[in-house]
Amino acid sequence: MEIRPTTDEDLDVFVETVHAAFGLFPEPPVDGGGRWWSAIESDRCLLAVTAEGRSVGTAATYPFELTLPGEILVPVPGVTAVGVLPSHRRQGVLTAMMRHQLAELRARGEFLSVLLASEATIYGRFGYGPATYTARLTVPRHKAAFTAPRAHAATDAPATGTVEVLRRAECGEILEEVYDRYRRAQPGALSRPHRWWALRAGQPPISPAPRYIAVHRDTDGVPDGYASYSLESGTLTVDEIITADDAVFTALARFVLGHDLVSQVVFKQVPPDHPLRWQLADRRAGEVSGDMDWLWVRLLDVPRALTARGWFTDGQLVLDVDDPFLGEHGRHLLTVRDGKAECVPTDREPDLSLDIRDLGSVYLGGTAPSTLVRAGHIQAHHPGAATLADTLFRADRSPHCLHWF
Repeated sequence: MEIRPTTDEDLDVFVETVHAAFGLFPEPPVDGGGRWWSAIESDRCLLAVTAEGRSVGTAATYPFELTLPGEILVPVPGVTAVGVLPSHRRQGVLTAMMRHQLAELRARGEFLSVLLASEATIYGRFGYGPATYTARLTVPRHKAAFTAPRAHAATDAPATGTVEVLRRAECGEILEEVYDRYRRAQPGALSRPHRWWALRAGQPPISPAPRYIAVHRDTDGVPDGYASYSLESGTLTVDEIITADDAVFTALARFVLGHDLVSQVVFKQVPPDHPLRWQLADRRAGEVSGDMDWLWVRLLDVPRALTARGWFTDGQLVLDVDDPFLGEHGRHLLTVRDGKAECVPTDREPDLSLDIRDLGSVYLGGTAPSTLVRAGHIQAHHPGAATLADTLFRADRSPHCLHWF
């Protein structure tokens, strides 16, 4: 079996193979994109090919930017379209592709890699750990009343501005601009390159699926938030609310929750600690479901990754990191001072011993190291090590990613 990069001539074979791996049939391509694979770039794809020349496996990456704690933007490959034909599973094809891909990413100078996992049991063995989480929130409209905020609370001053309802086709530039401002301030968020919007690749509101867009504008008429939604059989489903301003989020949530001819509103992508449930007069009105991991992170270069993100507490931590998939092991002294980190090899006794996948889980600040210590994933070598790690790895804001790829 050979793992090889694809060419433009391989695109049809690549698309057919990845669909067959998932038991799906490709939709006919249309002019200008509009399919989830429209933004795939052939020079970032791999094919697993048998000695007879049959394609039996696929893997690819998209070029994104990831927002790290401290509003730091770094390039990151988003692994996608990973699949093996049912006839060739459990024969080492996936392992060979992932090993080849990681080596290729390192050769390109990448120090992080991310993906969305179709199954939670697959990618941990390749060094990926779940790093952001999301949930679905369903609110019956008759229980959607908001509580009055306390005086001087952060939300006491409601967002000023207007909400305008547009069709998806009328506001492409608005969506792109508002999302880009949002993702730059949100840890864990991924960029949506212009190519995605132009080719309408992905899920709503990027795709050409019909949607209404509630656009919020500030007092100067500048768009500063939007909600993408659809309405069917009395259920209003919100694909996403995008804004960097909590007050604007509240204004858009009030708008969709007050929509006529609606029995319930479903928010598809809500961070675990979002304040919306606390803003409802009946806190039990919001039913949480579909609580799951979203973005998985893999460190390819531990020192570069740890020194890239922002830090908010000074301190030192010795991390003993094992990378069984790549057969690597390293002990690192992490020193944080004034928001910057240094990470150097050390022979000092470790504070924590952990697998590379667990380092990926705590990297963005969305998983507390102490949680993984209690779960038996991370070994703390002395009292206080887990608490110190919690303090160091915390983020300025809980990480969240809602981009699908």
